[in-house]
Amino acid sequence: MTTPRRAWTMLALGVAAQAAGTLVVSAPALLIPHLLAQGMPLASAGLFAAAPTVGLVLTLIAWGAVTDRVGERVVIAGGLALTTLTVVAAWLSAGDPVLLGAAFLAAGMTSASTNAASGRVVVGWFPKERRGLAMGIRQMSQPLGVTLAAVTVPQLPEGSGIRAALVLPFVLCAVLTVLCAVGIVDPPRPARAAAPAHPLGAGPGLRSEASANPYRSSGFLWRLHAVSVLLVVPQFTLSTYGLVWLVGLGWSTPAAGLLVGASQFVGAVGRILVGAWSDRAGSRVGPLRVVAVSAAVVMGVMALVDVSHWAAAAVFLLVATSVTVADNGLAYTSVAEAAGPAWSGRALGTQNTGQFLAASAVGPGVGALVGALGFAASFGIVAVLPLLALPLVPRTDRSHD
Repeated sequence: MTTPRRAWTMLALGVAAQAAGTLVVSAPALLIPHLLAQGMPLASAGLFAAAPTVGLVLTLIAWGAVTDRVGERVVIAGGLALTTLTVVAAWLSAGDPVLLGAAFLAAGMTSASTNAASGRVVVGWFPKERRGLAMGIRQMSQPLGVTLAAVTVPQLPEGSGIRAALVLPFVLCAVLTVLCAVGIVDPPRPARAAAPAHPLGAGPGLRSEASANPYRSSGFLWRLHAVSVLLVVPQFTLSTYGLVWLVGLGWSTPAAGLLVGASQFVGAVGRILVGAWSDRAGSRVGPLRVVAVSAAVVMGVMALVDVSHWAAAAVFLLVATSVTVADNGLAYTSVAEAAGPAWSGRALGTQNTGQFLAASAVGPGVGALVGALGFAASFGIVAVLPLLALPLVPRTDRSHD
């Protein structure tokens, strides 16, 4: 099946929109060295870094439900406009850590709009045999946003204060608000009224298969959500504390920021390759199983690197980051395909809610672990979680196509 040219335009806008949102919500974690230098305890800095993630958790399902009802263009453009306003609020409150944290909490709440809606654009515009590749490209948005944050945010506060780090997020969100409002077209999908009729005929209390609640028909979606919650912890452990870990090994903050950015970019490319692999394999859950095992291995290796202080720490961080972000596109695509067009917004919102709920605990949780046990033991504990996810990965795929 030929992919419409318009689909690639929608994909590009979706990637850019979520990358801009990710840049905003990634900024607090990359401000940790600056906050520590100002005297803030590591656990408190971790809580500050988790504020946007908490905001995402609070609104993801709601944004997904709105997307199911009104479409992707309104949600993405409107959410970016609100995110732009929260960046302005953060700029105004930069001198007060509490108000600044509240602004980043609000930024997480508004930027959640792009998470569910941009994924639904991809599922709606791309045929099934291209969806893995397309969703892998779409999933580049998060590591690309983190990359952009990593190469800009840590350096700017050292000389010009926190406000300097907020200029680029403001500009990107404002520009993309306009581009998405003008350029995004909601994908074609069957109207609810046109869904296949129930074999016993229409009537009150009877629903078409297309609009039936997929959470009641099987445990497939629940299992994928649980797997993703467990697999997201290694990913956010590295994205939140990779910079701090490198600085502790003797790296300068600018050099560590560049390496974290490079590792996120390599991870973004890895998501594309894994998505293409799933298309060729004709399965999302098979590759997901392999990724879970690999995530456990690389986190175990990271623990050994910390203990031994190997000179090749940069290489291992690059590899570990690439592996731990590889599951997102696979699980995300599988959730959308299993949920179907009538439920994909809510299902993707639920998927992200579980992930970001776990991710919001990584900041203070892993920060407390590192403070008590050190990085090596903390990496080792995190390495156990992908092994717990392995038996939960479904054996076969489900799809409404």
